[in-house]
Amino acid sequence: MTTDDPEVSVSNEAPAFSDESSFSPEIAAAIRTVREDVARLHGELVRYDLIVWTGGNVSGRVPGADLFVIKPSGVSYDDLTPENMILCDLDGAVIPGTPGSDRSPSSDTAAHAYVYRHMPEVGGVVHTHSTFAVAWAARGEEIPCVITAMADEFGGPIPVGPFAIIGDDSIGRGIVQTLSGHRSRAVLMQNHGPFTIGVDAKDAVKAAVMVEDVARTVHYAREAGPLIPIPQETIDSLFNRYQNVYGQNSDARR
Repeated sequence: MTTDDPEVSVSNEAPAFSDESSFSPEIAAAIRTVREDVARLHGELVRYDLIVWTGGNVSGRVPGADLFVIKPSGVSYDDLTPENMILCDLDGAVIPGTPGSDRSPSSDTAAHAYVYRHMPEVGGVVHTHSTFAVAWAARGEEIPCVITAMADEFGGPIPVGPFAIIGDDSIGRGIVQTLSGHRSRAVLMQNHGPFTIGVDAKDAVKAAVMVEDVARTVHYAREAGPLIPIPQETIDSLFNRYQNVYGQNSDARR
């Protein structure tokens, strides 16, 4: 299992911003909101038993700016605060002079940055080491769509992405390659684990929770007997209903 070690390969180019005084009041307020959200949402990974030690990470895009917020590398989840979240540009470079900039960002920063650069619709990225999803990734096997909750949330199977080494943008390339044009908001990176995307960080965390839930359920079901596939037209209908009817009009994905 890969942990969030302090070694990270990101852009060496000077970022467009040098400190928080460079931002308009609107962007500064958006940064504060995303910092608070990303710090708080790491607690959900612990709550749902999706991580071990300091592995895994949540990031969120800053609306209206080419920036995102991500956790520092190797820091205990108990010690994460909005102030020690790290602000980066979309090349993965830390914005100097901003809160948290004295620390190294997550070792997955380059991967997250690649996703944000190439998938402008994505507002949040999450990586976990959740047990059952990692087990499917270790086999390089997609999770088949055999339960309605999976059709609702992911619109089909959970695909497998290519094997990629942590530390540069290789993982990000694999995520984009696998999920572009795919309904699923989750990918199982081979021999590594799940990465999820969403319209914002909370949405990506929800996808991380749900992918572990379906990975566990389908694993147990297959141990007990043959899986019964859901017809594609039924998957389509379930996905459409869940994405467009279920919930409230104020939901982020609407």
